[in-house]
Amino acid sequence: MDIRRCPVPTTTRAPGGETNAYVLGSDSVVLVDPVDESQDLDRLLADRSLEHILVTHTHPDHVGGVGAYAERTDATVWARHGRVERFRAATGVVPDRTFLPGTTLEVGGERIRILDAPGHAPDHIALEAGPGGPICCGDCAVREGSVVVGAPEGDMRAYVSTLRRLWARDPPALYPGHGPVIDQPRAVLERLLAHRTHRETRILEAVRDGAETLEELLEAAYEKDLTGVRDLAQATVVAHLEKLAVEGRLEWDGECAQPVMS
Repeated sequence: MDIRRCPVPTTTRAPGGETNAYVLGSDSVVLVDPVDESQDLDRLLADRSLEHILVTHTHPDHVGGVGAYAERTDATVWARHGRVERFRAATGVVPDRTFLPGTTLEVGGERIRILDAPGHAPDHIALEAGPGGPICCGDCAVREGSVVVGAPEGDMRAYVSTLRRLWARDPPALYPGHGPVIDQPRAVLERLLAHRTHRETRILEAVRDGAETLEELLEAAYEKDLTGVRDLAQATVVAHLEKLAVEGRLEWDGECAQPVMS
């Protein structure tokens, strides 16, 4: 399936100031994550019939152009079943139809399958372009760096499971919400999983050494300067703490962490 990536500038807090929109298909196409109206995106759509509009999730840096492209075309606008109000609040658009994970769309004789991919956001999905084909993965992965999975929106346990499911599918490529195409998906997914394991290890060690407060754990979890991203790092530490507490590896009451008493 033909997949065209179109980085679109956004004024929201997106990595690098851009989010990738995607056009899937040849003559009849699906528009994924229309960040905003864009001349580059318009050129990609100019000679094609826009049939469907979807978003991988409803964070502001992925949905800004949904209303404009829905108004300008006859495309069917889709939202996740059970998340319609969240979609409407984020986009200002009432969707035409809803989907569930496993739903397939047929466009120009080709099929796109919707995959469940929670973690970064509770409504997050991915789109598989043809059986065993490349996957538009939204904010599940990036080729360099890592993805913010911050509480209360983010669920670290779900995110790690999503990474493992993507690894098991072994797609030929991942098309992320930010940055270049990931042409070695398993290597990148393994790196992201290792990154999360490393962060958890630092948090667990800090708790065992007597760190209790979120501020103490934040200092222990990160080795880099957090200027400008401290709030995101803090939300990520909370997501890790919630995961570790659910797994019974430490105790966390929302304010104070304690080692599990044997």
